[in-house]
Order: sequence, then C-alpha cells, then structure tokens
Amino acid sequence: MVLNWLDTAPRRVLALMSAACVVMLAFGIFYLQNSLGLEPCPMCIVQRYALIFVAIATGLASARGTKGWRIGWSVLALLFSGFGAFTAARQSWLQWYPPEIVTCGRDFYGMVESYPVSRAIPMIFRGSGDCTAIDWTFLGGSIANWSFLWFTAFGVVLLVLLLRGGRSGLR
Repeated sequence: MVLNWLDTAPRRVLALMSAACVVMLAFGIFYLQNSLGLEPCPMCIVQRYALIFVAIATGLASARGTKGWRIGWSVLALLFSGFGAFTAARQSWLQWYPPEIVTCGRDFYGMVESYPVSRAIPMIFRGSGDCTAIDWTFLGGSIANWSFLWFTAFGVVLLVLLLRGGRSGLR
C-alpha cells in the first residue's frame, strides 16, 4: 500500500519530506535552542546544514519540472540524507562511547569569526566542543539518535522513489 502511494504521488512525498525538514529545523532552532537554551555543537550544526540541503533538494524535486530535474534533485537529497545520517551516527556513537578527552570541535560562530572560511570549514568537521553531551531526550533517544532515524528514513524513501522512478517516472 505504501509503495503504491509512492508510485502515485512521488511529488507529494517529496514535498512532505521538505516540509518535515523545515518543521525539524524550526523545532531545533525555536524550541530546543531558543526556548530551552541548548547550544548546538559543531556536529549538530553540520546536521542542520544537511537538513537544510535535504529540504531544499526535496522542495525543488517536488516542483514541476522534467523527470531528469526530479531525479537529479532526489539524488542530491539522497546524498545529503546519507551525509546527515553519517554525522548523526558518529555523534550517537560518541555519546554512547565518549572518549576520555572531548574532541568534537570549537563553537561554530567562534571559528567563523576568528578564522578565514578556508580554515574554519575543516575545523567544523574536526571539532572540539562537547558533542558527547546528551542535553535532551525523547522516548529514550538523544537529538543525534532521532536525527539519525529521520535522515535514514528520508534516505530510504528517496532510494525507493529513485528505484521505482524508472517504472513510474517520478511523475
């Protein structure tokens, strides 16, 4: 039944994925960061960027266009989902097995203000803040755990859409 719906409404599925990304970004920024006062670590910021790129790519893929347009943007969204899932999985692993010395990264804004972009970007991925801290949980899962599950779900749906797109044409 779900696969039939993916075949008949792939543009709606892509638009819903884009909307879900926007809702998760709003939840993270407005509730977790501004209301609860949780500061994102460098890995969280990287996951936010991946979520932004998934939202943009799925939004553009859901727009009217040619089959190649939708497939191209869906492939990009799949790549961004995979990158986000990888980053979230790494952060989850660090939370479950914290190292003796925290080596996640400096805070993002301090790096951008203090260093040129060519030096700041590698530092973001290297990191030195505390990405091992679990400041908020929902149903036993940390933010990184939930982020991994969502990125993985997006990736699976995108992969199914792309694999079935050969038959249905990603209408």
